[in-house]
Amino acid sequence: MYRDLLNSVSVNTPQLLEEVMRNDGTFPTRGDMSLWTEYRAMRGHGYGPFTEEGERWYNLRVVLNKQMLHPRDSAQYSGVINKVVTDFVKGINQLRQASPTGDVVAGISNKLYLFSLESISSILFETRLGCLEKEIPAGTQEFINSVIQMFSNSRGASICPRWSRSLLPFWRRYIDGWEGIFSFAKILIDKKMEDIQQRVDKNQDVEGEYLTYLLSNTQMSIKDVYASITELLLAGVDTTSNTLTWALYQLSKNPEIQDRLYEEVSTLVPADRIPTAAEVTGMLFLRAVVKETLRMYPVVPTNARIITEKPISVGGFQFPKNTSFTFCHYAISHDENTFPESFKFKPERWLRDGRQRPNPFGSIPFGYGVRSCVGRRIAELEMYLVLFRLIRQFEVKPDPTVGELKSINRTVLVPDKKLDLHFVERV
Repeated sequence: MYRDLLNSVSVNTPQLLEEVMRNDGTFPTRGDMSLWTEYRAMRGHGYGPFTEEGERWYNLRVVLNKQMLHPRDSAQYSGVINKVVTDFVKGINQLRQASPTGDVVAGISNKLYLFSLESISSILFETRLGCLEKEIPAGTQEFINSVIQMFSNSRGASICPRWSRSLLPFWRRYIDGWEGIFSFAKILIDKKMEDIQQRVDKNQDVEGEYLTYLLSNTQMSIKDVYASITELLLAGVDTTSNTLTWALYQLSKNPEIQDRLYEEVSTLVPADRIPTAAEVTGMLFLRAVVKETLRMYPVVPTNARIITEKPISVGGFQFPKNTSFTFCHYAISHDENTFPESFKFKPERWLRDGRQRPNPFGSIPFGYGVRSCVGRRIAELEMYLVLFRLIRQFEVKPDPTVGELKSINRTVLVPDKKLDLHFVERV
């Protein structure tokens, strides 16, 4: 992506973004993904939904979309997610009680990362990884370290010339990060394959959720399964954990908004019951809180598209086919013409209460059209369920020693420092 930014047309208003997106071809092409594809080519790996292109990408997405993209598909995973949420909330309660003041959770971002990894893994691999245990299993921790290493070295690996790869550490560290990521996914997929084969050998029904579906009911090659599951795993962790971090930060700073959210979550579902997917997705203010968080803090602050099929007119200018457009999502979602007081957290912007709603292209955190995020419904459901449980049980307050959080771009948008929060038990 970084190389592509040097030779691209920047798009920084919702109107211009809409013009480009509505000219997507049959097989939309992302920006320069050579940094990701080069590693796969080096090791002979397959390509997943983020790295594949053309008709092969389309055929892959047709398979991956099933049992995930439609709301009714994501709803089937609510039981799995709720079990993870229950363990996560228990862990938060233990941490706060063990703190000096009896209510502080230090480094909430890391806790949410572990929750997100445990949740998406429970769906993709149909197994628990132990991310929420007091001691994280060694293999799981190595995977977490590999993801951090890959992302933190991706910029250096991208901007440094090829001749410097043997002299500077970025490329080697970047590759080592991917090695750990693919190795981790392969172990879990191979384990599931063995389980399926044992059931077949015993003439037992082969039933299961997402990975079992891919392995037993599709024509995907094992290389495509490895690559697709690995990419879905990466996408599923950062989207959820970072957004939840920012949401809790903003709710702690805006008690009146938190009170309104508490009123919704505490009245629509009895206190002794865990909500269903249909119940949380029907909570309009909860959804607005997540949507406003994603507007202020788009997970990926820049993205790109290459219009390959025909010339295109954007903003009154003509561009030839194969022009690369860089989408400046952070700038677009803070456009004052579209979002007055754009740096103020105002979930009510998104409510259908008679007011004029913003241009829908002002914030498209999950993309648009056929190349939109395949895991969107899963990510949204995870965020709704976690926020519901946390806000219903705790009043979240800021830690005065933390101060203001700023966002920095490390491929994904992350806080510039550790976030500590007070979780005060509601009575």
